[in-house]
Amino acid sequence: MCSSPGQVGYNRTMTRIELSKSEYLMFLKHPAWLWLKKHDKKKLPEPDANLQALFDTGNVFEEYAEARFDKLTRIGFANYDEYLSMPERSTKAIQDGAKQLSQARFVADFGEQTITCIVDIIELINAKTVDLYEIKSSTSVKPEHIEDLAFQVTVLEKAGYKVRNIAVIYCNNQYVRQGEIDILALSALQDVTDQVRARLEQTNRAILAALQTIALEEMPDPTPRRAKMGSFNEWLDIYLSLRPSTDPYSIYKLCRATPEQLGQLEDMHISSLRDMPDSFELSKKQQWQIEAIKVGEPLVQPEKISHFIESLEYPLYFLDYETLSSVVPPFDGLKPYQQLPFQYSLHSIDKPGGDLQHKEFLHTLDTNPLPELLAQLQKDIGDSGTVLVWYEGFEKSCNDLMGRMQPEYADFLSDVNSRVVDLMLPFDRGYYIDKDFYGSASIKKVLPVLAPELSYGDMEIQEGASAQRLWMQAVYENAFSQAETSKIMENLRQYCQLDTYAMVRIFEVLQQFTTPAPAKPEQISLF
Repeated sequence: MCSSPGQVGYNRTMTRIELSKSEYLMFLKHPAWLWLKKHDKKKLPEPDANLQALFDTGNVFEEYAEARFDKLTRIGFANYDEYLSMPERSTKAIQDGAKQLSQARFVADFGEQTITCIVDIIELINAKTVDLYEIKSSTSVKPEHIEDLAFQVTVLEKAGYKVRNIAVIYCNNQYVRQGEIDILALSALQDVTDQVRARLEQTNRAILAALQTIALEEMPDPTPRRAKMGSFNEWLDIYLSLRPSTDPYSIYKLCRATPEQLGQLEDMHISSLRDMPDSFELSKKQQWQIEAIKVGEPLVQPEKISHFIESLEYPLYFLDYETLSSVVPPFDGLKPYQQLPFQYSLHSIDKPGGDLQHKEFLHTLDTNPLPELLAQLQKDIGDSGTVLVWYEGFEKSCNDLMGRMQPEYADFLSDVNSRVVDLMLPFDRGYYIDKDFYGSASIKKVLPVLAPELSYGDMEIQEGASAQRLWMQAVYENAFSQAETSKIMENLRQYCQLDTYAMVRIFEVLQQFTTPAPAKPEQISLF
């Protein structure tokens, strides 16, 4: 799970290059990614707090997965000097009779250069024969795991070891917690020996190409068309920071673009979506985006919007959940990574032109939030009226899960789900299209266009991943002072409240397409 720190083993003045496993995977994603890592690392983004939280999740799962092995000797490193000494410490542990090693590092020659990797687990069959295990906190074996292991096998075998069996230990997302965590049931093991062996010849060629890329004086073409292994969106963000465009509608802003589409547009020397040829093959939503850009004004279907609005039944409830999630289920009845609400915001309008009301719930203890949350939600939502959400699949799945975990509320939650209507639908179905939605129906894209006076940009918490991370750290990990935790709780209230108030404002804009439009409800202070 660990990767080598900094730019270990490489310096422009040195002729010998070292390639680590993490750097090799960078190369497979995009050759320019590896080149920047070695030559101009400052141009690569630092991991943000949410990405670091993902790394931490992997480390938590790793501890549970390691419990499958009862004779582990951990090598590891805490600083650069310890990293450098890892190969010697790993070799010494094997010579001293260690049966299983975790976080051991191996180094091997590759022609005139060096390749190195840190393995999650090796099990010694004898002094020179090992079984290799990779621990991943994902819920299945992925193609990149095979590439990862093929590199490790190459290092180990060039270092003089024979790798007998190869497996991935990953998170079993079908495990349901009941009582104490069942360590074996939480993880699953899949043998991938044949798949890895089938990649070794290609891996050797790719390692050579990676080493040649590092030796280049100039960065390889960074075009996103060369992004591989599911890295397209991540690399596109890096590319836009490397080659910023003054055109807000550059081809790199095409919604749900594929590497192939961008490659074709580059070959046609088209840089702006305004110049998109009519003959260019696009998806339906991409076509909507291009049409809106070329027309320069919103594309609206008033009849369909009016029909949507008129189908809603008062009282109207605007509901949004914030959820906790963990690779290790914190409560009975939960699976790994399941999203369980700890907070909701609820705006309501009892009749056309009625006053706007707001209610909320935020759990602040390291206990199961459902008993209190559901008791309050049942009081706050009446037994009639439309429940408006944004992306109904999420809220409905939360309600289904809560009904299974708290059966006494199952009928109530089933009734709520039967009344849910997705406010995103007019935008997702193209009833209202604006060039500045950039082809998206996300509330973060729709709100600034329809209600520019509201903004997430000024919020301390601006998206759900941060809300989840900060709540988990404050409540379950006790990572902050009391004052910091109090501030986080207030920020969570403001963020969740904006989510539902944003729906209210978007609803008001859509109401303008009804005939006659109801009187605007009396507004309340947002915070």
